[in-house]
Amino acid sequence: MASPQLDRLPAEAAALQPDLVALRRALHAAPEVGTHLPGTQRLVLAALEGLGLEIRCGEALTSVVAVLRGARPGPAVLLRGDMDALPVREETGLPFASDNGSMHACGHDLHTAGLIGAARLLAAHREEIAGSVVFMFQPDEEGAGGAEPMLAEGLLDAAGEPPVAAYALHVQPGPAGLFLTRPQTAMAGFVDLEIVMHGKGGHSSQPQLCIDPVPAIAELTLALNTMTTRQFDVFDPVVVSVTQLAAARANNIIPDSASLGACLRYLTPAVVEALDARISRLAHGIAAAHGCTAEVRFAPGFPPTVNDEAETEFALDGLRGLFGADRVRLMAEPEMGSEDFSYVLERVPGCYFYLAATPAGVDPDAEDNHSPRVQFDDAVLGDQAAALAGLALARLARDEDSAPNQ
Repeated sequence: MASPQLDRLPAEAAALQPDLVALRRALHAAPEVGTHLPGTQRLVLAALEGLGLEIRCGEALTSVVAVLRGARPGPAVLLRGDMDALPVREETGLPFASDNGSMHACGHDLHTAGLIGAARLLAAHREEIAGSVVFMFQPDEEGAGGAEPMLAEGLLDAAGEPPVAAYALHVQPGPAGLFLTRPQTAMAGFVDLEIVMHGKGGHSSQPQLCIDPVPAIAELTLALNTMTTRQFDVFDPVVVSVTQLAAARANNIIPDSASLGACLRYLTPAVVEALDARISRLAHGIAAAHGCTAEVRFAPGFPPTVNDEAETEFALDGLRGLFGADRVRLMAEPEMGSEDFSYVLERVPGCYFYLAATPAGVDPDAEDNHSPRVQFDDAVLGDQAAALAGLALARLARDEDSAPNQ
């Protein structure tokens, strides 16, 4: 992947660093949640002005798709950055912290600013590009998912033909500047689970006259964790986390119903059917033992994020060439979080990788993504931009070099 143009990218990106930091901090101070991110979209559009890109805004959501046309014809490569925040009240104490009740607790402000940096770098190298680069600025990764609506609105046709490769980056706690990824499954898929136990309510002083659903939902909560460790292979992991419990709103009431909400994570799609069957059997069995009935809602969400082996090897080689082998590491195991870039990777071969970004002096194990106290170092923005731009530039150059002479 080494070339004079690529070798210059880190230094060129470093020159963009002050502007990227300012953009990142503006995004961080005004986070928006979900599919409707009008302020974020305005900042992105302003940052792309003057780059000579073909820009299209989403209809179902405030996405931005921008296409850079190179000086010569060739295939397309897609680069993605997600833009949405979380409904988390920030507790970092940073001078640019959010005060609107939401927070960029997963680093999407860096993803957005870093993708802007990649667009600026590639625009400066337009004359060297044979093909097109599609920049995917996506809302709602943290919610129901923005990737599918963007695909439905023609994301993969934005350059006139489907991309030959797609790349996305995510920051995470760890020594700042370290890149990590792995071939095949990089992240888990997930399922949303809701179970309602129906009984017969009444006065808390006379439980014998009621059918109390609270003990049933409590027993099921514990049984779900036991089931996971006893019925699924430890080498094909499943994670069941019950995160919500609801029953009566007053302590002198036995409610008619009680419910739990959970998120299930898995790596192998075949496991989903088994999870559905075994959880349903467990819920109905416990309900019957308590004289209740159970209602189970099992809703599969994002599929596992699966990296293409060849594109991952290409990305690893490219990152080593740009930043040195000591800053690139192969992940031993997949992450059990989930990511809707998985829908793009189902249709385009590509690689999803990580960039560690814990600030100096902060314990990387103290807080993780989604914590109200997690911090990410915007000093990595230049390298983030150079990594994305370098992969796109090298991937298009590779195709041009291998094309038959006309």
